[in-house]
Amino acid sequence: VKTCFPDALLQWEDFKKGNAFRLLERHVDRLPSFNDDIQGTAAVALAGVMAACRAKREPFGRQRVVILGAGAAGVGIAHQLRDAFGREGLTGQELTRRIAVLDSKGLLVEGNTGGEPHKDEFAWPRELLGALDLSPSADLATVIQKVQATVLIGTSGQPGVFDRSIVEAMMAVCESPTIFPLSNPTSKSEAKPAEIIAWSDGRALVATGSPFDPITHKGRRHRFSQGNNVYVFPGVGLGALVARAQKVTDSMFTVAARELAAAVSESDLGEGALFPPLSELREVTARVASAVVREARDKGLGRAIADDEVDAAVREAMWVPAYPELEPV
Repeated sequence: VKTCFPDALLQWEDFKKGNAFRLLERHVDRLPSFNDDIQGTAAVALAGVMAACRAKREPFGRQRVVILGAGAAGVGIAHQLRDAFGREGLTGQELTRRIAVLDSKGLLVEGNTGGEPHKDEFAWPRELLGALDLSPSADLATVIQKVQATVLIGTSGQPGVFDRSIVEAMMAVCESPTIFPLSNPTSKSEAKPAEIIAWSDGRALVATGSPFDPITHKGRRHRFSQGNNVYVFPGVGLGALVARAQKVTDSMFTVAARELAAAVSESDLGEGALFPPLSELREVTARVASAVVREARDKGLGRAIADDEVDAAVREAMWVPAYPELEPV
């Protein structure tokens, strides 16, 4: 690709988790590339959390996140959250304790990640476990309680694992928890959003990885946004190309997430929808691309382009599905 198409951007997708991380790490500095399963999913999840913070009128920097599932999606989300928390000024152990990741064996802990290198950087040090009086074998509800989680994200593929006891554990430590059962298809969703709303008495904020119909609970309509990567990867790719970026970074996905979260209207938030309607996708893509162009420029990874020229450059580069009309003769 680098030889034949030197101006191209390469997207990796549908590799198993070990290969996905290995290939991305090997090539990310060699040519502009990203893995949508890792980084696109992560940016959409981050945007959903940011939109939920808007709905709750809470700062993002005060969130505490538990992720169930340590594959490409789960660890990718952890990467993106860490970048975003770092921008809020969190460092060291305070940053580490904001993100707890569990796999099928329990909480990721140093020296106990099953020889899977992509999990190592999110494995908690054992002294942190001691500070929270938490066992490595603690179940999900206990981790939620000890961490005082405000956000619960599922990428486990375990249908129904976010049962009533888990939602009640979230409610015990957070007045309005953010709960994302992101596994798809629908048959693998960690919970049905209607059940989460019922078990939380309508107070949870929910986004899903699969489509679910809206419901009405106690007279209030709840819409469940599907956290689809299509909100992010076209804009990131477009922005990287317009910027002539030397590489695609986590920070580019973080600014993409911020733009996506900012694009959610107050009326959508009022119904619990944490992403814009898909009918607004082209506008969202343009906003995301412009943010990526500015981030690439500001980090010294893209061409110099004036702020007042960025939006026009993005619009000029966008493909328009205009086709000629053919008339039979």
